[in-house]
Amino acid sequence: MPSSRNFDRPGFRHDEAERAGVLLVNLGTPLAPTAKALRRYLGEFLADPRVVELPRWLWRLILHGIVLRIRPRRSAAAYASIWRPEGSPLAVLSEALRARIADALALRPNSRLLLALAMRYGEPSIPRRLRELAEAGVRRLLVLPLYPQYSATTTASVFDAVAEELMRWRWLPELRFLTGYHQEPGYIEALAESVRPILADDPPQALLCSFHGIPERYFRAGDPYFCHCQRTARELGERLPWPVERLYVAFQSRFGREPWLRPYTDELLADLPRRGIRDLAVLCPGFAVDCLETLEEIAIQGRERFLAAGGERFRYIPCLNDGASHAAMLASLIRKHLQGWPEADDPAALAFADEARAQRQRAFAPR
Repeated sequence: MPSSRNFDRPGFRHDEAERAGVLLVNLGTPLAPTAKALRRYLGEFLADPRVVELPRWLWRLILHGIVLRIRPRRSAAAYASIWRPEGSPLAVLSEALRARIADALALRPNSRLLLALAMRYGEPSIPRRLRELAEAGVRRLLVLPLYPQYSATTTASVFDAVAEELMRWRWLPELRFLTGYHQEPGYIEALAESVRPILADDPPQALLCSFHGIPERYFRAGDPYFCHCQRTARELGERLPWPVERLYVAFQSRFGREPWLRPYTDELLADLPRRGIRDLAVLCPGFAVDCLETLEEIAIQGRERFLAAGGERFRYIPCLNDGASHAAMLASLIRKHLQGWPEADDPAALAFADEARAQRQRAFAPR
């Protein structure tokens, strides 16, 4: 008996052409810089048990009784300060990156490889994009979360959302899932390229890599995120090269009262001028594209904090965004993980895929 849990496709054709799909996933964004939109977005984001690991009954009381009554209005003002005419910077830049990756892969309208973008929270949602890919004939799926450094709070949450949707499917696709690329040579080189112009033209006294934080207890429980961040920063310093004593690593965006990964970015920005560092450049290697946490928290609030503490010059280095080297690196990563599938860049394999479709058509032809 058919189950109502299944994602069914009435009128499904068993001779349809098969394709491979690549699903890029970023964190997400509210649809507008308003308290109403933020309440909906934060309600989904902060309800994820991967993000906040507290007893569900307790966290629901805190979330709906306190957080969602106060935070949406504050967050809406922060988003309004960076909002673009075309929308949220994260959404706009993520789509621009997807388009640049498609160009790097030389995808054509009739390509047997499809490249889509989804958001873990908000729209376009992971279930929506997965179903669109299925409707387009995708039978092999590569999921690439746009989080260089693995964390259960981000990468594993994407896997949860993909798995939850696929539980409803009658015919599962072959699935591959990337868990990170924090030490990928192309990624490190792309970061280095973004920093070199400042170092060559007018070097600062120090360089700060600010990563998003997570609670310390997640790290103690086995989350490798802290180690991945340190590895990225160390390899970046070696690639530049840059004196290790003038390369700082810190963690931003902490939430709640429990200890998070240290040092905290905001505290370090206030302390560096007291150490004699008055000319600082900051980059955020853990963010694929610029967003609230980089444009408002670092480029605006971070600058103000550093200058108020006695700093004299603060330079924010934008994220890799849709830069050519970033797109080329991700395209290369995609090609590597597509190997063995007929949609990979191999004309003979593509011809084999076409022949397989012809065989299926003959098998289901009326007799």
